[in-house]
Amino acid sequence: MSPEIIYEDENTLILNKPAGLVVHDDGKIREEKERTLCDWVMDNYPEMENVGEPMEIRQKTEEIKIIKRPGIVHRLDRETSGVIVLAKNQETFDFLKEQFQERKVDKVYNAVIWGNIKTDEGVVDAPIGRSGKDFRQWSASRGARGQLRDAVTEYKVLARLEEGGEKFAFLEVRPKTGRTHQIRVHMKYLNNPIICDSLYAENRPKVLGFDRTALHARQISLEIPEKGKKTFEAPYPEDFLDLLAKL
Repeated sequence: MSPEIIYEDENTLILNKPAGLVVHDDGKIREEKERTLCDWVMDNYPEMENVGEPMEIRQKTEEIKIIKRPGIVHRLDRETSGVIVLAKNQETFDFLKEQFQERKVDKVYNAVIWGNIKTDEGVVDAPIGRSGKDFRQWSASRGARGQLRDAVTEYKVLARLEEGGEKFAFLEVRPKTGRTHQIRVHMKYLNNPIICDSLYAENRPKVLGFDRTALHARQISLEIPEKGKKTFEAPYPEDFLDLLAKL
């Protein structure tokens, strides 16, 4: 399971990450080490090893494990496919990272959700904190714990469909902030969770030919060194293409 190169120059690497490929190690001990996007980077661009910001994880033994994230400017969830941005050197990393922090990056996703969402377009402006029910989840609903961080997501219905007596919608989604699981959390907040999301649409069946969270990072626009503002797009993977053929 390897990413495809969308764009590359002397400073920047733009990849199309396949669904199922985790971006970096989470520090957990497993019998067999899982290959990550970072492993692919190290195999193909070893000179990027120390670019970016490593992550420190405190293990049960109280030992601190350092997880290198070579060139990774932002991340995508394991089951999310699509565009991801990497920097080839530290100067470029700092340049790109600042744009994400200052919300100067435009991101467009596509998602398939459960239900007959009420409006054809809208804005979800709901702070996100830790779920009070499940430590793995984040929440925008009442009862969220810890520090609540502002989160804004715009959405637009591109198509509505029905199968097996259930209604669904195909969305274009534009997150204006970059919180963990933001789109997944905000769709659940609307009571229209993303289909096949085992964490936020638990106990629901797999539908419409998807066997992973139906979320694709379709497009990203940002300024890259010496080239100005550019837009990069990841083609739809097979499961999304199959859905589009039905619309």
